[in-house]
Amino acid sequence: MTDPNAALIAPLPWQALGRPCDGKGLGFASTADVPIADAPIVGQDRAVQAVAFAIGMPHRGYNLFVLGEEGTGRSTVVRRFLEKEAATRPQPPDWCYVNNFADHRRPKALTLPAGRGRDLQGDMKRLIEELTGAIPATFESDDYRNRKNVIHERFKERHEKVLGAFQEKAQGRDVALIRTPTGIALAPTKDGEVLDPKQFEDLPEKEQGKRRAAIEELQAELEGILREIPHWDREQREQLRELNREVTMFAVGHLIDELKARWRDLADAIQYLEAVRADVIENAHEFLPQEGGLPPAMEALMAPSARRALQAASPAFRRYQVNLVVDNSPREGQRPGAPVIEEDHPTQPNLAGRVEHLSQFGALLTDFTLIKGGALHRANGGYLILSARKLLMQPFAWESLKRALAAGRARVESLGEELGWVSTVTLEPEPIPLDVKVVLVGEPMLYYLLHHYDPDFHELFKVAADFDDRLDRDAAGEAHYARVVAAIAHAENLPPFEAAAVGRLIEHGSRLAEDQKKLSARIETIADLVRESAYWARREGATRVAAAHVGRAIEAGIFRSDRLRALIQETIQRGVLVIETKGTAVGQVNGLSVLQLDRFRFGRPSRITCRVSAGKGQVADIEREVELGGPLHSKGVLILSGFLNARYGKEQPIALNASLVFEQSYSGVEGDSASSAELYALMSALADYPIRQSLAVTGSVDQLGRVQAIGGVNEKIEGFFDVCAARGLTGEEG
Repeated sequence: MTDPNAALIAPLPWQALGRPCDGKGLGFASTADVPIADAPIVGQDRAVQAVAFAIGMPHRGYNLFVLGEEGTGRSTVVRRFLEKEAATRPQPPDWCYVNNFADHRRPKALTLPAGRGRDLQGDMKRLIEELTGAIPATFESDDYRNRKNVIHERFKERHEKVLGAFQEKAQGRDVALIRTPTGIALAPTKDGEVLDPKQFEDLPEKEQGKRRAAIEELQAELEGILREIPHWDREQREQLRELNREVTMFAVGHLIDELKARWRDLADAIQYLEAVRADVIENAHEFLPQEGGLPPAMEALMAPSARRALQAASPAFRRYQVNLVVDNSPREGQRPGAPVIEEDHPTQPNLAGRVEHLSQFGALLTDFTLIKGGALHRANGGYLILSARKLLMQPFAWESLKRALAAGRARVESLGEELGWVSTVTLEPEPIPLDVKVVLVGEPMLYYLLHHYDPDFHELFKVAADFDDRLDRDAAGEAHYARVVAAIAHAENLPPFEAAAVGRLIEHGSRLAEDQKKLSARIETIADLVRESAYWARREGATRVAAAHVGRAIEAGIFRSDRLRALIQETIQRGVLVIETKGTAVGQVNGLSVLQLDRFRFGRPSRITCRVSAGKGQVADIEREVELGGPLHSKGVLILSGFLNARYGKEQPIALNASLVFEQSYSGVEGDSASSAELYALMSALADYPIRQSLAVTGSVDQLGRVQAIGGVNEKIEGFFDVCAARGLTGEEG
């Protein structure tokens, strides 16, 4: 009896398993003829428009999340767009931190046109070196010494005049003014001689009383004079300070004025220089030679310029330095325009900056010169590219980034202080206004998780650029592959690829996409294959890469990774894993599955068996019962039950029990692509109808009994073919 459905069953020719490309229709002989400049981006129109929109959108919150699989060229495309746009934007300013002379713990941020931060830094360094020579010279001048001596002499004369008049008055009343180790005292006299206590007691009572009254009266007057002396000393010190200010102003004034003339176009710089002038005048004594410095002999051997430079580098003069945290000065060979910064290690300090400390005598000290800017500071006025995965793996980095973007300010934060881990006195630098476009690059799963769990995410990253991992295999897609190959060969000095070699790469790209009408967009995988193909061509001394070299590179890559596949094939040939390829069997069919190790995928045949008995219409999945079956596999088995009930149980219940199992399977089973094979095994067991064991089956089935599209078809067919070929092909296999 013939099968009535035999006419509907047509064997699949092996040519249908792939879409060949011999390279003849590509329009070139080798990639040396392929133009690579300004090559268009093919097949990513949606993502490209999203990138262009995010870059051009000036409002806050329109930062960009680039999502796509690794190797799709997402980072390269984004960087190309950013660099092109950044070249049209103005160079952002420099940012410096300078000392806040009113509150040293709160350094001030100073913005300067690009390149002038370094100029101010150099100007201040030279100013301090000049002041360390000018101020001591002024204080050592004869004019200063004379004016200082005049002040001292004036107050000395005042003291002597007042005390001299008092002493004359005391002498007229037989009282002497004497100096003791504890100060000035009064003593009685007779005939100009100071009396000791015994001599004083020998005087008549009247004389004693007269002298006691005189001493008491003069003592009160002396105390009044002594109370005035501290006021005179303060007045003297104030006059000396005023003299020092005047002298320092004379030494400093013209130097500061010269700098002010140079920086007259920047009001903030002028204000800072005025603050420097005031502080130098108030602290002129720190510019004078200090005790405990270099030995005189060593200092005498030093050149004056070296001595001034050494003095200028002392901690006392650090407060006049300029800390250039962002230097946007044009450099030779550097691209003009806004910065494009890619931070490869986005820790919280690397993003937001940090305040470093110096250890001195067991204590941690810091000042504004130890403030270090982060990636946000360097990218200010431009673009910052970050890996979403690396960012989220760093503690507190994500929160710091969100806080900076939400506030629009780049604030140098000390992580330890913020968390209360340390009590060391640190700085609170003035925040810098932030104008940066942040681009996060990550997998789609990260994007959707952040969108779901972080309420701030959508407000800060309003634009998503979704890169597809597959391209259309049309003329544009194949031309794109050719440009990619040409660009890699040109950039890495590889031999040109023949058109047939590019065609072989296109075939491989279509295989990776698992679709004859698509190409894989994972350009990194293709780039690796390009490099490996060039390696084999050079090994053979070829000046061009041929299709055979590409094929050899593919085979070599498989050989390096297929130890487990070879082991499975060996166990099948030795009969350890039982796979029947001849004869027929009831309730048994060869299923096909795909295993993946890293990037290597291969097919493995599995023996699926079914046994039926009278029962209550249940189909038992042994894999699920022992918790080896995944949810998708269990779903496929339940679909079988639905199909059976719909076809055979409409009028009466199905009185059977069936059990399905993957024989000799000792690991998890996932996916529903075995459901059609399980259905055939079940139907065979029900009808007691044998199945040819020279056939292997794959594909999922729906409740209507339709077999659906399958994945990994090449690997599955190759896996069963290898088993049959090792045993000798008979022509019945399929």
